[in-house]
Amino acid sequence: MPAAGALARPDAPLWLAGLLLAAGLEAGLACIAVAPKANAQGNPPLVSIVVMPVPLVNGSPFLLTVKLAGKASALKATWIGRQILFFPGKSDGAAETWYALAGVDVETAPGSYPLDIEATTAAGVILHTTRPLQVAAAHYHTAALKVAENFVAPDALTQKQIAEDQAVKDRTFAHSANQPEWSGDFAKPVQAQATDSFGTRRTFNGKLASIHRGMDFRAPSGTPVAAANSGSVILARKLFYEGNCVVIDHGQGFMTIYMHLSRVDVTEGAGVGKGQRLGLSGATGRVTGLHLHFAARWQGAYVDPAGLFALRLTGRP
Repeated sequence: MPAAGALARPDAPLWLAGLLLAAGLEAGLACIAVAPKANAQGNPPLVSIVVMPVPLVNGSPFLLTVKLAGKASALKATWIGRQILFFPGKSDGAAETWYALAGVDVETAPGSYPLDIEATTAAGVILHTTRPLQVAAAHYHTAALKVAENFVAPDALTQKQIAEDQAVKDRTFAHSANQPEWSGDFAKPVQAQATDSFGTRRTFNGKLASIHRGMDFRAPSGTPVAAANSGSVILARKLFYEGNCVVIDHGQGFMTIYMHLSRVDVTEGAGVGKGQRLGLSGATGRVTGLHLHFAARWQGAYVDPAGLFALRLTGRP
């Protein structure tokens, strides 16, 4: 990673001259942009890339901000086998700023992973650059839980239901709106205390079953559950493990999931606004007590909701 103010290598294409990979925290976020150098074709150089937050850990949701010195018709990237789709923000004269909401899956091993960026200029020229993004290790807990034995060793009839549920979930997660449907910061879905449970390696009845891919809220039965952001309801039904479950698509592969509801008040295909009631909390499905399980998913990667709530997204888009 180049130091602040560092220029691209002399042997790099001219459009890369002035590239700066900068990372900033929510407080005091700063990007020192190096004066761009246009190439002979007038293609826009990539001025800066900002990652928020830093450091990234396995389970981090993050915002990518890319600034170009000129116009582009499209911008996208590939990272750890997943495509990152950008959307344009405000233009500042000839300069453009693009944003993408992405994430590091909770099971990603720590290390350095190349971010491959592709920009398409207004003239149709495709430009590429690659820069590494570091992923550090998060430190998650372990937990032992007791549930009804049928949730650990389901009988044949239950296994059939689980397989049918999985097919439903696969279809649900296979499609997402091309453009972002979320607006501004993500909000907590209930007014209740949350447990530090994301990433916990859980055993059920003494057997390692899963990594906890969501945040649990200690919500009494009947607590109103609200949409964390605007989007479209792509699932609203009862499933074996999840109980009464709602999934909202926020666009570009980003989704939020609400489990164990006692009642569902929305229908599949409906649009919802941030803060709109989805149903009531409960204890349906595989649970050890009353609570709301809330999960955030991007391109199949599960990310920590606490990090999502901390991201400052107002104004983007």
